[in-house]
Amino acid sequence: MDDQNKNLIFATALSFLVILVWFVMFPPPDAPTVDPNAPVPSATQSVPAPVASGTADATTTQTATPMAEPDAPRLTIDTPSLQGTVSLKGGRIDDLFLKNYHETIDPDSDIVRLLAPVGSDAPYYALYGWAPGAGLTADQVPGANTLWQVETGETLTPTSSVTLSWDNGAGLVFRRELSVDEDFMFSVRQSVENTGTAPVSLAPYGILARHGRPADLKKFFILHEGLIGMADGTLAEIDYDDVEEYPFNARENAPAEVTQVTESGWIGFTDHYWMTTLIPASGTPFKAVNKFDPQRGIFQTETVQPTQTVAPGQTATAETRLFAGAKEWATIRAYQNEQGVDRFLDSIDWGWFFFLTKPIFAALHWLHAMIGNMGWAIIALTLLIKALVLPLAYKSYVSMAKMKELQPQMEKIKETAGDDRQKLQKEMMELYKREKVNPAAGCLPILLQIPIFFSLYKVIFVTLELRHTPWIGWIKDLSAPDTSSLYNLWGILPWAPPEPGSVLALIFIGILPLCLGVSMWLQQKLNPAPADPTQKMIFAWMPWVFMFMLGSFASGLVIYWIANNVITFSQQYLIMRSQGYKPDVFGNILSSFKRSKPAPEASKKKK
Repeated sequence: MDDQNKNLIFATALSFLVILVWFVMFPPPDAPTVDPNAPVPSATQSVPAPVASGTADATTTQTATPMAEPDAPRLTIDTPSLQGTVSLKGGRIDDLFLKNYHETIDPDSDIVRLLAPVGSDAPYYALYGWAPGAGLTADQVPGANTLWQVETGETLTPTSSVTLSWDNGAGLVFRRELSVDEDFMFSVRQSVENTGTAPVSLAPYGILARHGRPADLKKFFILHEGLIGMADGTLAEIDYDDVEEYPFNARENAPAEVTQVTESGWIGFTDHYWMTTLIPASGTPFKAVNKFDPQRGIFQTETVQPTQTVAPGQTATAETRLFAGAKEWATIRAYQNEQGVDRFLDSIDWGWFFFLTKPIFAALHWLHAMIGNMGWAIIALTLLIKALVLPLAYKSYVSMAKMKELQPQMEKIKETAGDDRQKLQKEMMELYKREKVNPAAGCLPILLQIPIFFSLYKVIFVTLELRHTPWIGWIKDLSAPDTSSLYNLWGILPWAPPEPGSVLALIFIGILPLCLGVSMWLQQKLNPAPADPTQKMIFAWMPWVFMFMLGSFASGLVIYWIANNVITFSQQYLIMRSQGYKPDVFGNILSSFKRSKPAPEASKKKK
């Protein structure tokens, strides 16, 4: 392949990468949202917006110390996946831990805390109630400070529900039945019985309130963390920055965005691996609200269902589900496919390349179930991907082999054309046409590899299934960088490696990044070095630059890249041999260590 073709390949791949990065960093604008100041249906028009923080205890500052004792009696939550408590003050689900997930890979480390009560360092809780309509005042409906009584049940488990009750003393008896499954889904059934003599109007609501931003925000462009919602098939992902910049909505008495959902939807908060969402019953219209309290720094999502009028002697009910747990692909898919939560799998951030990331992860999940080890599943997935693109790769490598065969003729054309660039290009194109060779065919594997690499990176970085998952030996967490280090000769010398994220950690790389650099370098040696000095220097440095660049990437991604390089090397070598061209790998390696002869001085004048 001559210098022009190598320039073409390099420029094409670089242009594609620039376009890819541009779309990731500057995605197209979202679809226009519903005007928050637009009139709402009359069903909810008379209902004031519920406020989770409109109580004395909710005004606690961000730096409040944890409470020494519970502020009210509590009910225990105990399931195979969750443990925690429900506060009878407000009936809040505000104390929740994930049993099967630890903060670190140390099995003795603390389990992950998802929800926390008011008064803790980072309050985060779910609250339910009824917003008063005609004939009612705020103190006649349950609120954030209402002290509920236990009517039935003692502990909330998958086999035993709990019912709370509260009598407002003015003819209304409110009940709240809580149940939970073996995974992460709560069911909340609210009811109000009118024992008075006059009809009343009120609207059921659910609130998720988060005091301040999470302390462990990744703040990485590839991952969405913040508010998330689905409204009649339209997904919305809103960053915390955007919520803080909402215009003031007089009807919500806060900076807010309001969306009317007619058929089905859900709304809540998503973190890297965890999520909480409010899910009204399918087919029930509701008002979805995102809002921000700038004075107290509280982010809030709400679902407000239509106002119900309850005549004397009648009972009104409303049902809502609460997902509070880990973003496990299989679990979320089951809620979507078996329990009808519309597009719930989209709560996982698949990104713009969802058409690649979704099937890639589905294949990875299947391979993991078959093999039982996620690291080997990544290697098996690499083999599968390479097999799928083999026909295209075969054509590409055959074209590259033919280009090698044409090298003598190309050199002859260069000699005869001299400095006449137009003549050179014309004769080169005639040669390609006559020999039926596509000079740009060699760039196709690169163009395919870039989106696949980015999609797999997205899958490995975003999905929970690789978190704290070991491979072999020292690789204990495929979602984290290689912990070995050249600084202590990968554990041979008796001192600790540099701290992750430090400058020394970037320099003294681990075993996997080193293997990556060597595999890229060997792949280059299938072809002689470019004659152009600039190209030669770029190609010579590229493997080692990538080695340090990817050294801090997740181990799972580096494993994929190494496997990809090894398979590509083998494919290219065998295909070229089948076409009669024998790559001189050993000779190319030796030539890379030889000093280049200085070029003759171009300034010498002809005698």
